Amino acid sequence: MKIRYAQSSVIPLRLRKNEIQILLITSLSSGQWIFPKGIIDDGLTAGEAAAKEAYEEAGVKGAVADLLIGNYSYRKWGGICNVQVYPMIVKKVLEAWPEGEQRERKWVSLKKAQKMIKKAELRELLDKLEKNLPSLRPALESFQGK
Repeated sequence: MKIRYAQSSVIPLRLRKNEIQILLITSLSSGQWIFPKGIIDDGLTAGEAAAKEAYEEAGVKGAVADLLIGNYSYRKWGGICNVQVYPMIVKKVLEAWPEGEQRERKWVSLKKAQKMIKKAELRELLDKLEKNLPSLRPALESFQGK
């Protein structure tokens, strides 16, 4: 029996000049562009854990939407990690953050994010996110330019 790890992730979003931007970060192991993610610690909801990872890995704070975009799985630590992915409306971008020296981060358009991300399952999540953008737009507009 394989060990299963519950993880959560966010796709950080903001609106600039009426264009939706996605924040990507680099993976510590491969250097590929990914979304912040991590283990769901005891006592935290999936959204809370994902928000904590967004702060630690990407240096952003915001509101995690109560909208599951999708799931994906991958092998790590001799088991399987099951990741739940949520959109996050970014309210604050920090100049310094815990993993800032170890990772790159980049704000890009949805179209550019599709080209930068190598993993097919992450690109599929961007497609699902795009379909849900109309419901997220009011929250994005309320934080535009902040």
